Amino acid sequence: MSSDAIPPLGSGPPLPPDPANAAPAPEPLPGSPVANDLATPWDIFDLAILFIFSLVTLYLLTNLMAAFVIVRFGVSPKQIDQWVATNAGFVVCRQILWFGLILLFLYAVIHRRTAQPFWRTLGWRRLRLGKLGAGILVPASLLGGMLLAIGADVASHFYKTPKELPIEALFTTRRGVEYLMVFGLLVAPLAEETVFRGYVYPVLARKFGILAGIAFTGILFGMVHVPQLWGGWGQIATLVAVGMAMTAARAATHSVFASYLVHLGYNGFIFAGLFLPPIVLRH
Repeated sequence: MSSDAIPPLGSGPPLPPDPANAAPAPEPLPGSPVANDLATPWDIFDLAILFIFSLVTLYLLTNLMAAFVIVRFGVSPKQIDQWVATNAGFVVCRQILWFGLILLFLYAVIHRRTAQPFWRTLGWRRLRLGKLGAGILVPASLLGGMLLAIGADVASHFYKTPKELPIEALFTTRRGVEYLMVFGLLVAPLAEETVFRGYVYPVLARKFGILAGIAFTGILFGMVHVPQLWGGWGQIATLVAVGMAMTAARAATHSVFASYLVHLGYNGFIFAGLFLPPIVLRH
């Protein structure tokens, strides 16, 4: 399928004008291989609202779920903070609910601004890069994610982390690893790529340029993981670089599907290293 066959975001049936809420649609970028690739019906102000919404909902979810744990499982209020931070089941459930609320927020914004399909508006398009189609780009993207994971593992040998990272407390039991593996393969790539590469990147690239948009999106991606990696500044820097690589895949192909596959390959290789024998993959 040629990229010329992909209709621009503004090609759907027009909505009735609403002077109170209407936002002018951005102009197409000159020379963009995919028409209106970065012309989203949301802007930098909407990113700020998303940031506030995400912080508030995460705070409320954490406290509501902690209160439920205290009542249902009899955990002492003095121990709840440590329990919340080290129980993989709690963390995974909270993250799934949190991402669900964020996706509902994105749906509300997009549904109000445009009649175009939700996922397509967020950049989920068929893979095409020049003459290369999905048959080559899908395995190449997965392989690229695996290579990123290998590079991150090699880089970890040069870190001098003085203490145990917060995320390591979630990997102390096999059940905890299984919870995190399901989340890391089925939920995190879909949700994070939709938010960062689908919602955040187009606005930053449109405002600051493609390269700066890739850099800023990668930095934000790394910063979101700071609480899990607090004290591991080398790991955080590596994750920023990984985030930039994922964003570059999205920018090159004009499709969030590409960065999703890179993300899936990255996470898949990491979790494979936790279960396969050391002779196959070293963890």
